[in-house]
Amino acid sequence: MAKLRLTLSIWDYDRTRALADGSVRPEGIDLNVVEHPVEETFFRMARNREFDVAEMSMSTYTVSLHRDPQPFIAIPVFVSRYFRHSSIYVSAQSGIREPKDLAGKRIGCPEYQMTAPVWIRGILSDDYGVKPDSAEYWTGGEEEVQRVEKVQLDLPTRFKVRPIGRDKTLAGMIAAGEIDALYTARAPSTFYSKPDAVRRLFPNYVEIEREYYRRTKIFPIMHVVVIRRDVYEANRWIAMTLYKAFAEAQRRAYRSLRETAAHKAMLPWLVAHVEDAIHELGEDWWPYGFHGNRHVLDTFLRYHHEQGLSPRRLKPEDMFEPETLEAYKI
Repeated sequence: MAKLRLTLSIWDYDRTRALADGSVRPEGIDLNVVEHPVEETFFRMARNREFDVAEMSMSTYTVSLHRDPQPFIAIPVFVSRYFRHSSIYVSAQSGIREPKDLAGKRIGCPEYQMTAPVWIRGILSDDYGVKPDSAEYWTGGEEEVQRVEKVQLDLPTRFKVRPIGRDKTLAGMIAAGEIDALYTARAPSTFYSKPDAVRRLFPNYVEIEREYYRRTKIFPIMHVVVIRRDVYEANRWIAMTLYKAFAEAQRRAYRSLRETAAHKAMLPWLVAHVEDAIHELGEDWWPYGFHGNRHVLDTFLRYHHEQGLSPRRLKPEDMFEPETLEAYKI
């Protein structure tokens, strides 16, 4: 019987490399893996639905769940996670010294609905009292001009969001003091090229992020894996099959990172990093599956609703197709 041919668009991750090189093959599927930068995959999938399966910004996916019809369905595979205290940058001209100073400021973010700023705004609100509607958000390209939101937003009027100039970049604006801070997924180039002009709000971010995890048990999820809904509806079996293949590929990455004979990545203290991660987050420090991540997902969905991106607060169960809700690593 011929295998179902599917195209997966994903970035080059250690946890998905076994799918890309074909050493892990999902049963019954001829998987064509194409590796694109995440921004390209997100835009092409959200706008044109170009791939059968793709990684997607968790925020963009959540926005899509309020559309009729819903274009995608996710499986609980979280290929990107990131503590985001390190991702808040401030202009030296802003006068910002501590989180409370962000209120009333001009805050850049590449897209208002982007997952990293959703987490940042939520954490700042929960832990530091900086409410999401207390600042003005300026959106646009961080390093290149004329970036726009991938999906159309209909925000409550209390949220002030405006595009930057067509010839402007957020990296340039924060260095020049034209915006006061930047919430982003990538460090702006001016953080390195103009260190006297741009700095992190939390220089000791590792210490702060460790304390955050110990207190909340949240390792923020950035991206999910989605299946185009028409593909899923025609072949419902593929959701669990793909989940199992992603889990096996991740298991191989775990084994590789734990290798002590030689480093698999160019980090001189890789073994120490792995041992530290296990000590802080446990043996499965990057968990897939629904139940072990329910509290993380629920927190994100609360933030999404509080920030005007979800007209109603979704439940974590609303995010995934039913076959994988009970999926654990096998």
